[in-house]
Amino acid sequence: MTLGESEAELAPAGRRRRVRSAARSVALDVSPLREHPAYRRLWWGEAVSFIGSQMTSVALALQVYDITRSSFAVGLLGLFALVPLVGLGLYGGAVADAVDRRRLLLRTQLGLAGSSVLLAAHAAAGLDQVWVLYLLMASVSGFFALNTPARRAVTPRLLPVDKLPAAGALSQVLWSFGMVVGPLLAGVLVGAAGYTWVYAIDAASFAFAISAVAALPPMPPEGGGTRAGLASVVEGLRFLRTRQVLLMTFLVDLNAMVFGMPRALFPALAATRFGGGSSVTGLLFAAPAIGALVGALCGGWFGRIRRQGLAVLVSVAAWGVAIALFGLTTTLWLALVLLAVAGAADMVSAVFRTTILQAATPDAMQGRLNGVFIVVVAGGPRLGDLEAGAAASLVSLEFSVVSGGVACIAGVALLAALMPRFARYDANEPSP
Repeated sequence: MTLGESEAELAPAGRRRRVRSAARSVALDVSPLREHPAYRRLWWGEAVSFIGSQMTSVALALQVYDITRSSFAVGLLGLFALVPLVGLGLYGGAVADAVDRRRLLLRTQLGLAGSSVLLAAHAAAGLDQVWVLYLLMASVSGFFALNTPARRAVTPRLLPVDKLPAAGALSQVLWSFGMVVGPLLAGVLVGAAGYTWVYAIDAASFAFAISAVAALPPMPPEGGGTRAGLASVVEGLRFLRTRQVLLMTFLVDLNAMVFGMPRALFPALAATRFGGGSSVTGLLFAAPAIGALVGALCGGWFGRIRRQGLAVLVSVAAWGVAIALFGLTTTLWLALVLLAVAGAADMVSAVFRTTILQAATPDAMQGRLNGVFIVVVAGGPRLGDLEAGAAASLVSLEFSVVSGGVACIAGVALLAALMPRFARYDANEPSP
């Protein structure tokens, strides 16, 4: 064999090694699941229950629209969810900084399961009372607001700091997969079997989450905790007010969700613009999650980003652009692609906002700041539902979606100008 022939044979092997190296650099980092059993159990339990929760979310929107044929009535689901989210989200964060977080998780998951049982009973009885659906939506929202700050506060206790970006990406995979599978299953099951089965499956799914939490060790807050109450909530808000970087993680997301979240319009858009029913509605709900899921599976690069604040700003602006373009299209496949792009951009923002919050917040404040997080992350889209439904009723569906995307872009530009420190945030020196 000549030297030239040897080099020719080695060249393909070298290319294959480079391809494998490049693939590993972008592939999802699953080391938190592989190396930390307690985190793994919690992740899998949440994954199953979240699919059921997303089924219920879509089924509620479809059921209200079936009864009323009104996008505004669907948007009102957001209002009934928002009130307990704001009140109990902040208080739930204070409770999570005062009690054993494991015990709090168990009790609130039982409450969520019970709410789904009542939704199934209401559907099985054929009552079709919108006010009952609104009240049960408020119940789900309240237990969710109490549950989530504690669940998020547990993660930094189970993982080292350098694994938090990978955990953020894994959470996005979990949520994105649930938001893909849940809406698709809901669309199919509502048409094939009715609302009762959707709500019953959601109730059963909580068994996995409850068993995963039961296997965790006790999780009291470090330092003995702070007594829950108004004073504790105010202390957390004062802490946040003086931490510009942490404050911005909430403001940029609130801007995106209030102005650029058109999901309350999906049933009407599916019926009037895209010529479909519950199955097309399910596709619209699932498309952002598909984009987020694909992006998260290629998120091995997240841990190498130092300018995490700048990454948040860019991704939120990209979300606004994609939503505005979605509002202009009348082609279903293009609409789904644009929603997927928006979902991928939102996923990147969520990973880095979560990482900044968990890395720059002391354990004694984790519950309260995660309480603010859940008010913003879950409450923002509910306000967005109300805003989108109202704008569509007053003007048009197209105006509501397009103007929301444009307002999102303008809002993130204004916030970046008002708080330039956020764009300079360095992950290697996590200062709030």
